[in-house]
Amino acid sequence: MEKSSLDADCCALNTVLVEEKKGHLIPNGNAHQGVNGTLNGGPISAAAGAVSAAGAEKRQGFPERETWTRQMDFMMSCVGFAVGLGNVWRFPYLCYKNGGGVFLIPYVLFIFLGGIPIFFLEIALGQFMKAGSINVWNIAPLFKGLGYASMVIVFFCNTYYIMVLAWGFYYLIKSFNSTLPWSTCDNPWNTENCIEIFRHDDCQNGTIGNSTFGNLTCEELANGRSPIIEFWENKVLNISDGLDEPGVINWELMLCLMAVWVMVYFCVWKGVKSTGKIVYFTATFPYVVLIILLVRGVTLPGAYDGILYYVKPDWSKLGEAQVWIDAGTQIFFSYAIGLGALTALGSYNRFNNDCYKDAFVLALINSGTSFFSGFVVFSILGFMASEQGVDISKVAESGPGLAFIAYPKAVSLMPVAPVWAALFFVMLLLLGLDSQFVGVEGFVTGILDLFPGKYYMRYQREIAVAICCLLCFIIDLSMVTQGGMYVFQLFDYYSASGMTLLWQAFWECVVVAWVYGADRFMDDIARMIGYRPFPWMKWCWSFITPCVCMGIFLFHLLNYKPLTYNNVYVYPWWGEVIGWCLALSSMLCIPVSLVYKLSGAKGTFRERWENLTKPVWGGHHLEYMAPDTDIKSLASLSPGTEENKVIIFESVM
Repeated sequence: MEKSSLDADCCALNTVLVEEKKGHLIPNGNAHQGVNGTLNGGPISAAAGAVSAAGAEKRQGFPERETWTRQMDFMMSCVGFAVGLGNVWRFPYLCYKNGGGVFLIPYVLFIFLGGIPIFFLEIALGQFMKAGSINVWNIAPLFKGLGYASMVIVFFCNTYYIMVLAWGFYYLIKSFNSTLPWSTCDNPWNTENCIEIFRHDDCQNGTIGNSTFGNLTCEELANGRSPIIEFWENKVLNISDGLDEPGVINWELMLCLMAVWVMVYFCVWKGVKSTGKIVYFTATFPYVVLIILLVRGVTLPGAYDGILYYVKPDWSKLGEAQVWIDAGTQIFFSYAIGLGALTALGSYNRFNNDCYKDAFVLALINSGTSFFSGFVVFSILGFMASEQGVDISKVAESGPGLAFIAYPKAVSLMPVAPVWAALFFVMLLLLGLDSQFVGVEGFVTGILDLFPGKYYMRYQREIAVAICCLLCFIIDLSMVTQGGMYVFQLFDYYSASGMTLLWQAFWECVVVAWVYGADRFMDDIARMIGYRPFPWMKWCWSFITPCVCMGIFLFHLLNYKPLTYNNVYVYPWWGEVIGWCLALSSMLCIPVSLVYKLSGAKGTFRERWENLTKPVWGGHHLEYMAPDTDIKSLASLSPGTEENKVIIFESVM
């Protein structure tokens, strides 16, 4: 072991414990050479002894940033957040919509061109800066609008996403009946077209005789509606004729919504120490239920045709721009990119955590879950198509209805159906809950990071979480009315998916790769994890991923179509205006913030740019800065080898 000391202009470390590694002294953290930037509160050159800032705050009673109790807490939290209803609902629906297996080709391509690089970038950035979605952009303060944009997006996502959980909770309550209410046609909400059993094979000579349904012509049979669809549309949604007819509040659904928000609050209010424990159950239990549903699904008649539709490519679809747009946007949606929550989760990591390996493992789990869920859904869709005598491409409704039509159909066919229904909707609730409370955690972390230690007050986290939940609940009241589904689709289509996420991801890559510097950030990562990531990441951040994001973004604009509900109801012009306002409320944060900061600074444009893009370092950066480390030599190191040991700098005040 050797002893070294840092330059006095950086900080005063009395003792630095290092370990010799192939002739180089490798610090546990960021050892910037030629230190530049500013420390919170002033330039680094004037911050002698600044490394003691964190210790001073601790002595004054300000809490230091939390860290995960164990690294598996972080992994499970990321799985719980990124693996959600989008994997078991949106991904299978997009496959269903875009011709089955052909959708997997652009999807897999975009995983490596955009998904994994930005997923890794956000986690690494959070771990390096030790800050939430806003202060993480102290790495280039001029572009702090990226943080505000992500806060707007995640707030909208928290607002509307929880409605899926409220619907799931409603179904869970209704499951505690001897007969599932969506399995029969003798309920007050059923219509005369409701048919419990579609017997197309018995349709002969234009009529079908059945003691239960009476004499039905084949034409009447073709117009029949499943009791599951009628329960969803007539009972749960009680949907009106349009956005301009909000109707009355569904009080049962409102109580379910309130109950879910209470659960979210008590999962988040104590911070990552409690959140990290809860996700062990909420993130793993859904896989057990999905396996059970798959075993049941493949034994149903018609399941083979459904699975074949899923994996067999329709090559003609590959030439359609919409297939590529949907594949790209689904990657960013399912990976939870651009929401700021991944940076918040990464900020609770130890500084030398190997976030590079974590990113690949998490990406594999995310995509694998989507692919696996497709087999579950399509085995059931195949059965439903066989039962109704129609093509698979016409068997299910679009949007979230797939989660509340295909899956409930599967559990209704199982022995002791109410038990399986309750189990499934508990899974659905847990699958969404961990995504929801981690999203709220990301939003609250970003808000609290805006208040430095001198503004700290007791119970500020509890108060911030309560305010966030209350504001979202008030907005959610518009979604528990008869017109609530139309409002839900506005949020889903405009506010937190598609163009907003692509726009956010594009600017994240540009800022890190071209403003801060891709090579510089790769050096920072090497100092954190002890080896240099594969250069593919740098190439993606600098060229490939921004081009992919902007390309899909422009395709999205050129192929824009007015929003519809179930391909029948077309939204009025003023409804689209509301939707675009939701989208622009986050997208404009970046250019507006940039122009505002530049116009308010002094000096020439070049001087303003240089001053406003100079990083603002935290105390933890100074603690790990050693001026003479040769980071380039780390290129030959690989993760998990004996030569990559944890190295710790110890500072003595």
